[in-house]
Amino acid sequence: MDGTRDNDITAVVEADRAHVWHHLTQHKPFEEAEPRIIIEGKGMRVWDQNGKEYLDAVSGAVWTVNVGYGRESIANAVQEQLMKMCYFAQAAGSVPGSKFAEKLIEKMPGMSRVYYCNSGSEANEKVFKMIRQIAHKKFGGKKNKILYRDRDYHGGTLATMSAGGQDERNLQYGPFAPGFVRVPHCMEYRKHELGLEHLEGEAFGIAAADLIEEVILREGPETIGCLCLEPVTAGGGVITPPEGYWPRVQEICKKYDILLHIDEVVCGIGRTGKWFGYQQYGIQPDFVTMAKGVASGYAAIACMVATEEVFDCFKSDPSDKLDHFRDISTFGGCAGGPAAALENMRIIEEEGLLENTTKMGERFLANLEALKEKHAVIGDVRGKGLFLGAELVKDRDTKEPVSEAQVGAVVAACGAMGVIIGASNRSIPERNNTLCFSPSLIVTPEDVDLITDTVDKALTQVFG
Repeated sequence: MDGTRDNDITAVVEADRAHVWHHLTQHKPFEEAEPRIIIEGKGMRVWDQNGKEYLDAVSGAVWTVNVGYGRESIANAVQEQLMKMCYFAQAAGSVPGSKFAEKLIEKMPGMSRVYYCNSGSEANEKVFKMIRQIAHKKFGGKKNKILYRDRDYHGGTLATMSAGGQDERNLQYGPFAPGFVRVPHCMEYRKHELGLEHLEGEAFGIAAADLIEEVILREGPETIGCLCLEPVTAGGGVITPPEGYWPRVQEICKKYDILLHIDEVVCGIGRTGKWFGYQQYGIQPDFVTMAKGVASGYAAIACMVATEEVFDCFKSDPSDKLDHFRDISTFGGCAGGPAAALENMRIIEEEGLLENTTKMGERFLANLEALKEKHAVIGDVRGKGLFLGAELVKDRDTKEPVSEAQVGAVVAACGAMGVIIGASNRSIPERNNTLCFSPSLIVTPEDVDLITDTVDKALTQVFG
């Protein structure tokens, strides 16, 4: 730490315990124990209120701080913009908003329009509203259903939870919005759940995509407006799509005139080694949504990006007061977000972080494979770039998951040794058994080895 903080922050801890409602947290233990407060970050290290140092292997716990902590140039860009013009509703433009939109579209061939908002959930809701409006404008309201995939996650609002493939996250929050239909996952490790255990590789990938077509035919293609998918499933278990899957998905969407929405909230802005995860698979979406790494957490920003063909649907008849997209995102007008995003993108380009992500991702995956050889509890390792997972099972033959308590014990053991890792949790009933890793794109070979060495020790400690 730089020593600039007060030595005694007892008052801060007590204020937190008395008044702050933490995300995804059971607060009963805080009646006796202190909540953790992260008070400083530099590079890939963070420090808590007790001065304990951690290597952050999950980029701010939720895949966000892509370029690391303590980036003075981003902070300066935001401060300069806020002093000049902090906010004006996005019904008008801003200088950084225009510049970042242009820069972003340069990275996304085939896309052309950027809609600013303030969270990934909100960005996804914009797509859902557009799909519904297009259904009314072009199809008499009928082509309004939105397909989503088992194990995928698209946000915490009621509409995005209606498209939520993680049943445990949805418990006690229904009823949900109608018109959202689930399609099966594409996880080859658990292909027996799909009745496809006799297939592997590309044959499995194509068959998994064909399951989507079965749902479309069951529901009626004339009722389906959109297919919403993560390029790599995140909290549902870090599921990389099998070979052959994405080309077949694209083919199916074109066949039935279904718009393809790719949720890049986690994978976007370099996490997989390309600017966007979908670019790993040679597909062309109609919508792309993003948040988290867009500004690496230095300012709140999210984007919904669409093709010109989609955009044209909302300017066909100026005399019709219902013709345009009648939507606003208040904090989509914050100018600090795109200012931070511009500098964030410059850093990724000038420091070669896409290349580093690919290289370090290969090292990380190789290290996990070595751990799998050593620890029978690791049933599968998978990932793309610096977005990786290790699934823990009681038995490799049956693939029965270890308990959530054991997964939590591994995470806690790593934390005690000074490395923060993640795990799938509160997502899939009886399937929250995947350790998750997503270090900042600046990660070094030494950092990668320290993370996996710590996991090795934690697995030994918990499972022997």
